[in-house]
Amino acid sequence: MSHIDIEVKRIKEKLLEMWDLVDYQFQSGQQAMSAIDHELAAKVIKLGKKVNDYDVKIDRMSENVLALFTPVAIDLRLMLATLKINSSLERIGDDSEGIAYFVQKLEKPLDAELVEATKTHEMYEEAKAMLADCRKAFLYDDTELAKQLIKRDKTLNKIYAKADTIIANAITANPAKVSEGLVLFSIIKKIERVGDQITNIAEEIIFYRDAKVLRHKKKKKKKD
Repeated sequence: MSHIDIEVKRIKEKLLEMWDLVDYQFQSGQQAMSAIDHELAAKVIKLGKKVNDYDVKIDRMSENVLALFTPVAIDLRLMLATLKINSSLERIGDDSEGIAYFVQKLEKPLDAELVEATKTHEMYEEAKAMLADCRKAFLYDDTELAKQLIKRDKTLNKIYAKADTIIANAITANPAKVSEGLVLFSIIKKIERVGDQITNIAEEIIFYRDAKVLRHKKKKKKKD
């Protein structure tokens, strides 16, 4: 195994360690929200420092490979993709922390009917599944799975698009629910952002393996 192969292997292992930590943060955010567990929410927030440490470490390792080995072709694409994937994972960690901060503002469980109407848990479950599948796509260089993830993000977007109207109607009917409604919508927005970051990672996997840039790609208009 060449020196660059050894370094690349180390970076991928470190990235997967960070991935597992971020995944734990995101899953714990849902548990804290469901049980209004302030202690768990505080743990999610505290783990943010560890995620940031991984972020800095992986960036430095990747930059060293670029500087010392001047990789080309697939190795170069992997390093460039790793830098962006690392950034997206760090942002998912930030969004998980954000959810935990909102949970800490709650003194009692969110209105069950409103949570169900907005499909918050359904959205959360899909985002968790997408994050797990995205890890598989990265680990096994599965570009087909990565492409599926980009399509699946539409499910999260649809739920998010309807949530504000549902919450606004609930607040109008009962003004006492203003604070609770705003917290719930903020959590939903964080979950939607996680979906966006997963999409970004999926695009980088495709770039790395297939040398195709999908970011900001416009859909071709259908011919009349």
